[in-house]
Amino acid sequence: MEFEDDAFILAARAFGETGAIVEALTARHGKYAAHVAGGASRRMKSFLQVGARVIVNYKARTADQLGSASLEPVGEGPSALFDDALALAGLTAAASVAGAALPEREPHPGAFLAFESLTATLADSDVWPAVFVRFEAGLLQDLGFGLDLTHCAVTGAADDLIYVSPRTGRAVSASAGEAYKARLLTLPPFLLSAQGGLKPGDIGAGPTLTGHFLEACVFAALNRPLPPARLRLIDKLGEAERL
Repeated sequence: MEFEDDAFILAARAFGETGAIVEALTARHGKYAAHVAGGASRRMKSFLQVGARVIVNYKARTADQLGSASLEPVGEGPSALFDDALALAGLTAAASVAGAALPEREPHPGAFLAFESLTATLADSDVWPAVFVRFEAGLLQDLGFGLDLTHCAVTGAADDLIYVSPRTGRAVSASAGEAYKARLLTLPPFLLSAQGGLKPGDIGAGPTLTGHFLEACVFAALNRPLPPARLRLIDKLGEAERL
């Protein structure tokens, strides 16, 4: 089995004296782990950082074998963010969520595109926290648990959608949800339209919304909690008054 694909590094750990086991999110083949010879070298460490973009050339004798890979770096990668601890925390959290949620060797192009969109905005501190929420919503969509935010689940109306049912993931209008608002999740406007801008409290409502469905629909089935890196990110966003 062989393929070449665009990929983002999700994780890397030393293996033996000179090698590394790398987990990558590829554009067309999904999440793959592979042995990278020389991965512990100083030359290669720079593009084995979480979030680094690479071209991966993967080879394995059989489909169920841990294969080997050679990597070619693409672009500057996460080194451009080394002076921005919060953005690096966002990148680490996204990689941790994707790595824990996605099944091995199953194509998920939507997840790759969502991760790509996030990495493209991390240099913009005013924008990327909202894109992080969109990344998680896109991941849910690609895993078959997409939120239905097109119209009210009760009335069918497409206007004044401000809540989401925590049970069904469907939007609820202000009037229909008024009597049940204590039980509903807040729907931030930026998830309805990219043109809506951000208002105070929007970003805080976003991670709460996507986190609920990631926990209930994805990680509960895997018998895992939400990744610690994601929890740390939410704490850091709160400390930085970005929620």
